[in-house]
Amino acid sequence: MDLPFDRPSPVTRRWRVTGWLLAGVWLFFLNIPLFTAVHQAQPWRRAVGVGTLVVFGVLYVLIFQWARALRQAHRPIPVGRARASVGLLLALGLAGIPGTAGDWLTTLVFVAAAAVFLLPPVDALVVVVLSALTPPVAAALVPGWEAESTVVFAVLLASFAMFGVSRLAQRNSELRAAQAEIRRLAVAEERARTARDLHDILGHSLTVVAVKAELAGRLLELDPARAGTEIADVERLARQALADVRRTVGAYRETSLSGELAGARTALVAAGIVGDLPDDLPALPAAREELFGWVVREGVTNVVRHSGARRCVIRVHPDRVEIADDGRGPAGGHDVAGPEPGGAAGDGGHGLLGLRERSRRLDGTVTVGRRPDGTGFLLRVTVPVERR
Repeated sequence: MDLPFDRPSPVTRRWRVTGWLLAGVWLFFLNIPLFTAVHQAQPWRRAVGVGTLVVFGVLYVLIFQWARALRQAHRPIPVGRARASVGLLLALGLAGIPGTAGDWLTTLVFVAAAAVFLLPPVDALVVVVLSALTPPVAAALVPGWEAESTVVFAVLLASFAMFGVSRLAQRNSELRAAQAEIRRLAVAEERARTARDLHDILGHSLTVVAVKAELAGRLLELDPARAGTEIADVERLARQALADVRRTVGAYRETSLSGELAGARTALVAAGIVGDLPDDLPALPAAREELFGWVVREGVTNVVRHSGARRCVIRVHPDRVEIADDGRGPAGGHDVAGPEPGGAAGDGGHGLLGLRERSRRLDGTVTVGRRPDGTGFLLRVTVPVERR
């Protein structure tokens, strides 16, 4: 019979040794038939008894390890091979009768335990019942064999114990699978968070760089000195974006509202948009200030990139931040009262998706749409004041 004894999943050396010991320690109970076989008067009976018991013990351990490896790899045990394995163990026990006489019945304990570990519940129950009935039936039919009540008890006890072991092994396997899935989801979530942060950082910085580079190109012949200033700003912004990316990868980046407002002022001026920004900021908790900083970054990026606006107004309150412009407004024409429509015009919703996820951490809500007068675009993020 072809048994795949390779391990589908890596395990530690200590765990492998533990598995072999767990399977082999029960072979101690083969000492009774082995003692009978060793003391046979005829050499051929002695050889048959000892040989079949040795092969029986080795095969039992190998079958146990094979099934255990499949369980650890979360793979089903092939029913056909499992039945063949149990049948082969029974055949070896029967083959040893010339050397072990009635003590061969001890092998039924191992056959029943293997059936519980390998076979489906119905098949295993049939094997256990037959193994428990065999000793009294054999004692009644074969002269000289005594009724082995201890074997019957051992069969039932071993089957019950193996049932508990197999259920425990199954639960442990499911737990390891769940833990692996949790780790995978955590990695995926961290990658998604990093991707959102990089999108927010580079989307804003590269938009400003593109606007300033375009402005410098127009001024190159008209006002070379001004063009040089814009090019210097492009270099500074590029270096700042690179530093932001490095801090993001290193998980050390922080976003401040005041810093984002300063960057927004520079971006709006470079784009030729009049900016109406607050001079004084209310005292905000650190988490809310960071969130509002991201809102300013994302909102101004969309104004510069998509709006076609001439004026942008930013207002910061203790419980909310608002960014409004007089541009073309959202593509879908959503009213500001409709919370969280599909996304900013031309942005595909990626930046707003990041804002919504950050806002949910503070029980906040994101609303986008037209301004109350029905024109332009408005981005508003509101956070309950009660949250500290």
